[in-house]
Amino acid sequence: MPSINSIQNNENVLYCLYARKSSEDDERQAMSIDSQVKEMTDLAQKEGLIIKEIRKESHSAKESGQRPVFKQLLQDVKDGMFTGILTWAPDRLSRNAGDLGQLVDLMDQGKLVNIKTFTQGFSDTPSDKFLLMILCSQAKLENDQKGVNVKRGIRAKCEMGWRPGPPPLGYYNRSFNGIKDIVVDPDRGFIIKELFGRVAGNGDSGRTVKRWFDKKGLTTRAGKKVTLSMVYLILKNPFYYGEFEYPIGGGNWYKGKHIPLTTKAIFDKVQKQLKVPRKAKWCSKGFAFKHLMKCANCKASVVGEEKYRKQVSGEVRRHVYYHCSRSVDYSCKEKYINEEEVIKQLIKVIDSIDEKKLNITEKIEGAIFEYKKVALGILRQENIEIQDQTLGIKGYAKYVLREGSNYAKADFMSGLRLPLVLKDQQIEIVS
Repeated sequence: MPSINSIQNNENVLYCLYARKSSEDDERQAMSIDSQVKEMTDLAQKEGLIIKEIRKESHSAKESGQRPVFKQLLQDVKDGMFTGILTWAPDRLSRNAGDLGQLVDLMDQGKLVNIKTFTQGFSDTPSDKFLLMILCSQAKLENDQKGVNVKRGIRAKCEMGWRPGPPPLGYYNRSFNGIKDIVVDPDRGFIIKELFGRVAGNGDSGRTVKRWFDKKGLTTRAGKKVTLSMVYLILKNPFYYGEFEYPIGGGNWYKGKHIPLTTKAIFDKVQKQLKVPRKAKWCSKGFAFKHLMKCANCKASVVGEEKYRKQVSGEVRRHVYYHCSRSVDYSCKEKYINEEEVIKQLIKVIDSIDEKKLNITEKIEGAIFEYKKVALGILRQENIEIQDQTLGIKGYAKYVLREGSNYAKADFMSGLRLPLVLKDQQIEIVS
């Protein structure tokens, strides 16, 4: 290990110049990385220090082990690649106890001979290591105090009625004569106000609102169209009637000083409109072929819908139809097709495919095997001639599509993985 004298003479110490800066608020005033490199390079030339490598990193040092470049630097010091670290100030190396402890450990092991900053140096002596720990601990203390002060400031702002951060669509932050507040956006506020009235009064759906927004030309502050998910976020945001929770999910509610765009009564009515029944279990409504096909016109999924019609006799009959979900193009012109016709066309499509080219899952293979056993028994009992096509995949397809449960139908068709589209009420395979 080099002696203290050799360190003072800058002999045998191979330095890595480490420069770091974070974009976080507490380091915005820190010297830039390039400036750190220039100043420390000039110092090395002046004092005759040997810089073996320069490493730069843009990362916060608040948490231990989160900086990949610094982590690799410590490993390289352990491996003997460097015996010294050159950096602008101690807080460039550490603002937390974990990283500081690793630096001191390396000095105790004799692997890190010297840490040189712009104003001072730290070698493997009790007083130097103690001073290094004090300076880095001071940086940590400043971080912790800033965190406490920031939280206290945010809480005070909330209690005054001003929500921190950017406000939702329909408002904007204003700074006037040093006073910051939240005001109604003159270009968007009146549309948001009308929105709550439309949903509460007319029961407009999210998609209806989306089309209305597009017609009005409403955009975000970035100039982009308002998405359907944003519509629902707006409708569920209590900020619009004058209250806000901060942080979200924290359980702390505040009365805002901003001008509300709706009332609590209207907002509550909108929330009732937005409530939908819990989703039924898959296929429990009888939509065996939901999402099986795509619309050939707009590429959206084909979904199921049920209708009930009262007969002359008084009996109510249930009918299932499939149609484009219109999630891509609301004005898609693809027509409805009833389930009976879907089954007929699916059987026709499967009949047109070479059985060897049908890819089936092990689950379907097992179902076909069981079907064959039952079918063979019935055919033999009735002395009916047995034909291969009756017992193969196509025979099972006809049986399950006509007689199977909704779950069996859905499992079978999804297991075939056929690229099907609905075009002009006809089911086709995409080539």
